Amino acid sequence: MELIYNSIFLEHDTGNHPENKSRLLSLGDLPETEIENGEKYLTLVHTPEYIEKVKETCKEGGMLDADTIASRQSYEAAIYAVGATVLASEIGGFALVRPPGHHAYPNYGSGFCLFNNIAIAVQKLINEGKKVLIFDFDGHLGDGTETIFYNSNKALFWSLHLFPAFPGTGDADEIGSENGRGYTINVPLPTESGDDVFFEGINTFLPAAKEFNPDVVAISAGFDAHQSDFLLRLRLSLNAFYKIGRLISSNFDNVFATLEGGYNTEFLPKCIYNFLDGINNEEQRFFEAETDSWIQTHDEFEGRISLTRMLLSKYWKSIKG
Repeated sequence: MELIYNSIFLEHDTGNHPENKSRLLSLGDLPETEIENGEKYLTLVHTPEYIEKVKETCKEGGMLDADTIASRQSYEAAIYAVGATVLASEIGGFALVRPPGHHAYPNYGSGFCLFNNIAIAVQKLINEGKKVLIFDFDGHLGDGTETIFYNSNKALFWSLHLFPAFPGTGDADEIGSENGRGYTINVPLPTESGDDVFFEGINTFLPAAKEFNPDVVAISAGFDAHQSDFLLRLRLSLNAFYKIGRLISSNFDNVFATLEGGYNTEFLPKCIYNFLDGINNEEQRFFEAETDSWIQTHDEFEGRISLTRMLLSKYWKSIKG
């Protein structure tokens, strides 16, 4: 898996907002990739009215919501982030983009996100006849992505995230609706969950992801579940991101990724490179002691996923209720 990066992503000017250009600058001097403008793909997911609203807001700069900044260059950065993610889906790459995307809905932006990069790339693949597993390991639920595919059986959306936390949804009983019932897997993690609880969540529902038998795996790669991140209270170690990469590469072919969250710029590069080394089956670069969870955290987690297992066992033979 190769990195896809372009300095246009630095032009999304958010000042000292947690989602700022230092996130990408922290990775050092990255080679630049030639990327197409992804504007033509926006309507795969977003309404024309919302696209125009973003474009107009960016002319002078402003806020799309209380958390989401749009500067004069944000529209251009955002459409190239879409283009980079589509390119990643074509070559099996990892798009290091900003603004991120998984909180963006068809008709409004949210949670630092303007356009939903991963959802656009996935919808394009679905239109081409592909079945897509969306694996979102960002510490926040990708609520925009979940909503976009909530009624679809062409995409299986699987998310591990802190709950309760922003955006406030993503509980165990949210499993999709209509044709998509059973095709949303939410793994709500209690506060202070460590590596042990996180991988119990992965290993419990990995069989369903494999049973889905996707043609492509699309990863919303967020790193704010690391124990150093100041926006969440999860406790993943650096080792966890390497293990995520190895797990994905050993179970699935045709994988691509795009960057979502991760806001501690001291640890973000280490998380990213560990994930990349894991998925490329290379040696792990950065190490920390693996983290354990309190017994109370384990007990709460067991109660949550027992409900998820029960509900999803009706749809996936590999899950026991």
